[in-house]
Amino acid sequence: MMATMHRMPSQIELYEEMSLLSSRMVEAARASDWDNLIELERGVAGLRNTLMATPEDSNTPAADLARKHGLIQRILENDAEVRRHTEPWMEHVRKYLGDSTRRRDVQKAYAAGAGESAPGGFGA
Repeated sequence: MMATMHRMPSQIELYEEMSLLSSRMVEAARASDWDNLIELERGVAGLRNTLMATPEDSNTPAADLARKHGLIQRILENDAEVRRHTEPWMEHVRKYLGDSTRRRDVQKAYAAGAGESAPGGFGA
């Protein structure tokens, strides 16, 4: 029985797959489907790692270089679109967590001072 050899995908194939996943990330961000967005981002990160380990072909035809450039541009545009949807949500989360942290710190401060005199004689 002959073992099948798995060939490494070419750089252009990796960029095509990243572009496809980044388009799906835009759809997930628009739908506020954060779990799917995270999973898709993991897929893009894996492809990016594979791409970094894939040697660049010095004999790449001009048409493939143009295609690669177009794919990278689309990936960057998709990334910007995802950010337009995620940044307001992230700011809301930061504000919520910041408010919660501040509230907890105030509660701790009051709890620590309960029953004790405040400096300067206030509480006596």
